[in-house]
Amino acid sequence: MNKTDIYQLRRNALAKHIFSKTGGGIAVIATAPELARNRDSDFPYRHDSDFYYLTGFEEPGATLVMKVARSGKSYRLESHLFCRPKDLEREIWDGIRLGPEAAPEILGIEFAHSNQELDQKLGELLADQDAVYVRLAESAELDRRIRDWMKQLRGQARSGINPPSEFHDIEVLIHEMRLFKDIHEIEIMRRAAAISARAHIRAIQACKPGMREYQLEAELLHEFRNSGSQSIAYNSIVAGGANACILHYRAGSTELLSGELCLIDAGCELDGYASDITRTFPVNGKFTGPQRALYNITLAAQEAAIAVTKPGNTFMQPHEAALKVLTQGLLDEKLLKLTELGSLENAIETAAYRRFYMHRTSHWLGMDVHDVGSYRESMPSSQEEKPWRILKSGMVITIEPGLYVRPADDIDQAFWNIGIRIEDDAVITESGCELISRGVPVKADEIEALMKNN
Repeated sequence: MNKTDIYQLRRNALAKHIFSKTGGGIAVIATAPELARNRDSDFPYRHDSDFYYLTGFEEPGATLVMKVARSGKSYRLESHLFCRPKDLEREIWDGIRLGPEAAPEILGIEFAHSNQELDQKLGELLADQDAVYVRLAESAELDRRIRDWMKQLRGQARSGINPPSEFHDIEVLIHEMRLFKDIHEIEIMRRAAAISARAHIRAIQACKPGMREYQLEAELLHEFRNSGSQSIAYNSIVAGGANACILHYRAGSTELLSGELCLIDAGCELDGYASDITRTFPVNGKFTGPQRALYNITLAAQEAAIAVTKPGNTFMQPHEAALKVLTQGLLDEKLLKLTELGSLENAIETAAYRRFYMHRTSHWLGMDVHDVGSYRESMPSSQEEKPWRILKSGMVITIEPGLYVRPADDIDQAFWNIGIRIEDDAVITESGCELISRGVPVKADEIEALMKNN
């Protein structure tokens, strides 16, 4: 199967959902806009994930319109791509454009038009359609254009043309599709994880006391690009010492000191798909006693979470398994006081652990690093609270427990400023899960061995 077939199958799957929901309609999905970084300079362009998922098209200024019509007992799909027209002068400055003439054959789209025709053509395509599928409340610009399209159609009422009467959120349908990865997607994610694992190894082996965080970030970036990935999947976290206790810390200029830990949370993006790996290691290559104790607790928590990451269990069960191990470890190391809390169960029930562990253990992973898809099952509105999502084959999640100890009068100073997180990417399989990011060592002894010759 070639790439064009993959995107055609996805559009047809979406059309089937639209047909089953409303008997047909028009879906409008635009890609992301270009964003200015500063005067006469844009941020590197990155397509919208939903748009790319359905088209495989990476240029800015594009919109996909899908017309789903009844055909007997089934449906007929007609896809229109609106893209930038060929323009020799602009191509000299900004690069070659595909153009609407070449788009149908290259992308497997039935029709392609200049994006300058979007407003006019949309008025024609929306005529006499009952249902429209768009991103509801996405932007003021989209809201304005919808009002203009509707006004245009209402002005033709005397000609017997009716405007749409229903608006639906297209994201609900697309995001449910994106939650389940096909073989093509999982293979890309395996490759992305392998690149990121090599980047982590490179950074760990490069680390020496006296280096700066940004120098390790440079090692990561080198491996990402040198291995063929197009971008980072998110801003890399390289956090030395106390900075590791800041969850979304950016790689800065802090000096990496002997006796402290360094936490790296970084992943590349390859062909539109993210990877997400975290490793924590001693700057001088040797864990201290307290560092190793908390590291081994965190690793045991991850292993407990991995053991229950399988079909039939809920999204929350890995978190609950990790939480139990982390909290027991905090009690064992006297960071939580059993005399005050009474029991492990009470420590969990009262959320006493949140002082040291304040985030969930997992999130979806895919085209976005915090990928789309509901974390709750779809249930009737009469339910007080929707149950957590049941894990199924084809879903991809991260497993990332952590412990973060900030200075405090009631904490042994030997534990101060220790921040640890261990994160791997897991593909849910028929029988359990496949860790696709274990190309980088995870056990404390393995990390020390990796750093031994630094």
